[in-house]
Amino acid sequence: MRNRPMAAAVSLVLVLLAGCGDDEPIAASDDATAGSIFTDPPAAPPPAPVETTPPPAPETVDACALLTQAEAETLAATPLDPPVAGLASCTWTGPVTGPTAQVEVYVGDGALKILDIDRQLGHVFTELPGIGDEAHLEDGMVFVLVDGTWIGVRLVRLDDPALFAGPLEETARIVADRI
Repeated sequence: MRNRPMAAAVSLVLVLLAGCGDDEPIAASDDATAGSIFTDPPAAPPPAPVETTPPPAPETVDACALLTQAEAETLAATPLDPPVAGLASCTWTGPVTGPTAQVEVYVGDGALKILDIDRQLGHVFTELPGIGDEAHLEDGMVFVLVDGTWIGVRLVRLDDPALFAGPLEETARIVADRI
């Protein structure tokens, strides 16, 4: 019962305070949280999009256009099936009747990745001066850099790789001239 006098006093203070100030009644808000300290301020509108020019698309090199059918067959020293294009690559395979042969051309990051891996594995490379910006020959593969684009040409044969060093070097000159 002690709380009744206190409640009456609080009610009286609230009535008196409500009567102070302007004579307009306090209107109920449609938004129950309007003016609440617990709400976030209104969000600022998103900034207007800035018009930018997209970067130019990198030049793509068709790996299958770097060697002709005849050039791939000369490198492999055997007839090959028509090329099959891949993503930044091209592959000519030997017919199922043999001999085992395959010519692969890689352009761009894939060629550079193969070169980096072969270097990490300790493969032996021979510099090929005068071809592209730089060129490197290893057993069964040649790498050429031309205007910032790497090209790798791999020859798969079951013969001694030394027999194909000359044809791989010539192939490096051919692909470097076509970039």
